[in-house]
Amino acid sequence: MSDRSTTPSDDESDEVQYDPNSGRYDIYECAVSDCDNVVLVVGSDDPPMSCHDQPMERVTELDMSVKPPDVRQVLLQAFGLPKAGLDICLCVIGEGPLSANEVAEQLGYDRSTVTRYLNKLVELGLLRRSELNREGGGVVKVYHSVDLERMRRETLIGFYVWAGEAASLIEDANLTKKDYLEANSDSELTDVFWESFSGK
Repeated sequence: MSDRSTTPSDDESDEVQYDPNSGRYDIYECAVSDCDNVVLVVGSDDPPMSCHDQPMERVTELDMSVKPPDVRQVLLQAFGLPKAGLDICLCVIGEGPLSANEVAEQLGYDRSTVTRYLNKLVELGLLRRSELNREGGGVVKVYHSVDLERMRRETLIGFYVWAGEAASLIEDANLTKKDYLEANSDSELTDVFWESFSGK
């Protein structure tokens, strides 16, 4: 007899739950029961702020499990950087300053692809661009890594912006779902509902 029904699926076994004792990050919520304010804190042991004139409380219990993020997927979803963009960024950080041609030669990528991602990385604040004088005359654009503390700050705040947009999207979906079910008490959430929501 198969024991499949008692064995967690691969998707379930890969899920993780929030651990307030891990020290990696903390989640705080307002101490007032009817307030929905929630704050994510990285690198601090103290309550980050007060809400309703009371220190926010650390969340210690959460039933929901989530899929652990993959750094490549985070960079792709939050910053639009696929593997090629990450490769290019790491190449410049490790070997820079480099020109677009030099990066393309080292990685074996097409120069137009390298140039596109170098410009994207500069826009994101992960790399900086300058000009160097050629020995035979003229100038060439080269790319450098930025200060590591600045990179840490830029990527973390950039991710918080993305996470805030994602949280707002989930909250909008929850509110829209509530309104939909109240207006259609005998119906389930059909594909039509999700299609109409995604178009907002």
